[in-house]
Parts: sequence; structure tokens; C-alpha cells
Amino acid sequence: MTSTADRNRAIRLVDEARRDGARLKSACAVLGIGPNTYRRWSRGGEDRRPTAHRPCPQYALSDAERQAVLATCHLPEYASLPPAQIVPRLLDEHDCYLASESTFYRILRDAGEQNRRGRARTPRQMGAPASHRADQPNAVWTWDVTYLPSAVRGVYFYLYLIIDIYSRKIVGAEVFENETALNSARLIERTVLREGCHGTPLVLHADNGSAMKGSTVRVTLERLGIIRSHSRPQVSDDNPFSEALFRHCKYRPDYPVDGFRDLAQAREWVLSFERWYNHEHRHSAIRYVTPAQRHSGDDRAILARRARQYERARVQNPGRWPGRTRNWQPVGAVWLNPERECHGHNAQLETA
Repeated sequence: MTSTADRNRAIRLVDEARRDGARLKSACAVLGIGPNTYRRWSRGGEDRRPTAHRPCPQYALSDAERQAVLATCHLPEYASLPPAQIVPRLLDEHDCYLASESTFYRILRDAGEQNRRGRARTPRQMGAPASHRADQPNAVWTWDVTYLPSAVRGVYFYLYLIIDIYSRKIVGAEVFENETALNSARLIERTVLREGCHGTPLVLHADNGSAMKGSTVRVTLERLGIIRSHSRPQVSDDNPFSEALFRHCKYRPDYPVDGFRDLAQAREWVLSFERWYNHEHRHSAIRYVTPAQRHSGDDRAILARRARQYERARVQNPGRWPGRTRNWQPVGAVWLNPERECHGHNAQLETA
């Protein structure tokens, strides 16, 4: 509510502006009020809303009825039950209706008696997911493990994939017969040696599986100088790059939907997929260059050449290009789980 002093000051300012030639609507808009509000305030009178009589709602419970609800909840047979259990028991056992479940909850809350009971922990409020920015290759990696079916029903192999979010390149891939922290540590160490990024600032993001958070993995990451990052507990979309890559992998036309014959066949297929994805696949999120070209920095020359070719085509047939040509500028920094208020929806993950 606006105080009387503030109202009078606003009226004076509007009147002064109008004397100087301003329109009423424009002067009121500067103060954030409407013309009708100004006219009402100009008529004078105190704001009677704070002292207005507000009658009790017609169907509200009386004090006696509220006390009856509390007394019922205090009975030994109901003291450990929630309102959702108390109301139907009153109907069945005593043919009595005092109030609805929501009213029970409201009365208990007003009395300070609505508390969690039992050994279950209070639900935690999820904070924002870990947000990381990649300005160059080998700055932020994400990884995950997925099942690969075998020809034997119920038997699976485990595909470990590490992807660089800046270039979308698969920097590490291996298939194992089981999912363990030791296998994770071995793959991470081999990938770091292959990329030659030991000791450089590197973030490795994963979910909360045992193979990602085991002590063996933790020790390996600390030894290699890698910063650990994990998804929020029970949140499935904090690792979108790896999830998108897995879908891309399993929907390849040559993916053996009937299962892999053995571990050797699974490893051979994953190796061929890695070569195709890194060196042949034009990725939509990086201006349709291959992840390997983006990773090595060759994408800038390729995109510049495409831009020149488009410009030549535009000069030859200007009538076909009413607006600007296609954007072939290299993609800038890439964010993992960007903060929406800072980067907006345009920074969200683009599909593979």
C-alpha cells in the first residue's frame, strides 16, 4: 500500500509535469501509476483499506471447531497419523466428519504442529546444476556408461564414452564386460595420455553412479589434476551431452539391435562408430564440421571458405539472396548446464 505522504508527493509531481506541458498518461507512467489512480488520489481522503472491516468467511470453522480438530489429532490413536488417515478413520469408526484433510493440515500448520515424523529425511531443495564453460578443447569433458546388449538375453556389455563438449569429439571410448570404478580409472588415464592434457585445467562431469564416484576414480582424478563434477542426485538431465551421444550411437542404421555376438564384436563396432562420428559426421551444433576438425581448430578455415563460397554465389545471383547469407561463423564457447538467467535459452544444448 502507498502511504499518504507518498501519494501526495506523486500528485505534486504529476501536477508539476502537467503544468510544464506533459500529458497525464505519460506523467503517470513515469511514476508507475495509472491515470485513474491519480484521479482517485487527487480526490483526497485517507486509505481506508488497513482499517476496513473484513468479516469472517461464511463457512469458516469456528474456534470451537478448530479446537475439536486439534483435540482429535492429539488423541493417542491418531497422534502418529497424518490427516489423510485420520479423516477416513473418523468416518468409519465414529461416523464423524470434522473437516477436510486440507483443513486438518492448515489447522495443524497454524498451530505449529505440522512436522515430519519417522526416520525419513526431509526432502532437499535441489540447487542449480553444476555449470561449466568450455572455451577450447580439453576444457570440459562429460562421460557416462550405457548398456550394450549381447546375443544372450540378460547379458550386457558396458560402453564407456567420454566426450569433449567444446568440439563434441569422442576422446575416450571402451567396452568392458562389467561396470567398475577400476575400468573407469583406466579409461580416464588412457584418455588423458592420448589427448596430452595432463596437468591442464580440465573438468570431468558425470552422474552419480558407483563407477563414477568410487574411490579409485577419485584418486585417479586427483593425481591427474582433473576437477570432478557430478549431476544433482536423482536428476536425469544434468549430463545432456553424453545422453544425446548415446542416443545417436544406438540409432545408427548398422547398430546390431539383436545384440553383439561377443566382446570383440562390440569393441570393433564401437571403434568404427567412433571413427565415423569424429571424422565423417558433420555435427549440427558446430556449424556442420566434424568433431575432429573442431577439436584441431581446422573448422575456422573450413567455415571461412564456406562463407566466401556463399558470398560468391550471392554476387552471381543477388536476386536469390534477399537477406543475409547463412551464418558460417565458428561457434563460440559451449556451456554445460548454463544458468538460464545469465545465458538464456540460446546457450542450451543443441542436438547432435
